[in-house]
Amino acid sequence: MLEKVQVRIVAGSLRGRKLTVVVHEGMRPTPQMVREALFSILGNAVPDRAFYDIFAGTGVIGLEAVSRGASVARLIEKDPRQVADIQKYAEQFGVSARVQVLKADVYRWAERWLPPKDPVNLFLSPPFPDLSEKADEFLALVNALFAKAPNESVLTIQAEEGFPLDRLPTPEAWDVRKYGRNILLFLVISRDGAAPPAGDPNAPPATA
Repeated sequence: MLEKVQVRIVAGSLRGRKLTVVVHEGMRPTPQMVREALFSILGNAVPDRAFYDIFAGTGVIGLEAVSRGASVARLIEKDPRQVADIQKYAEQFGVSARVQVLKADVYRWAERWLPPKDPVNLFLSPPFPDLSEKADEFLALVNALFAKAPNESVLTIQAEEGFPLDRLPTPEAWDVRKYGRNILLFLVISRDGAAPPAGDPNAPPATA
């Protein structure tokens, strides 16, 4: 079942801009409350860095990152309709020079990804089937990105209750925040260890 919904960019240079997007039951759009918490926690890790919106879906996360000062947003999405919509809004909003939409299967893209030298943000919000039916493949993807990402990059996952945290790389080092059934997991990649991201100290705390 397809449904049209409207989402709004919360802050930054594109604040208040709206996207009318089509979602289906397999998608897992990030609720606005969770999106606000995501960027509040990332804080100063967003401006002047590349932001990878993996499983981009509607593209609102990547566009929000650009709105908040990311140097470039690279959105990976395999659905051609979603890709076309993201490109359309990037052009309408005047940010197409800083938005690169890649029509690709995320798992194959990760195998070929050549990371830059500087730290980046990697955000993964997989659809429901990838969390349930492809759990092993998704965890392998997380491990591959963890191994490739430049030092001091921030790896963020939007998951659901019941996600196997213990199967993540360095599971004890992730900063875990809960928002209803949604879970945000943050990791600053450090080859000498790992620490929670340096974000806004007033960021929303985890909730039960």
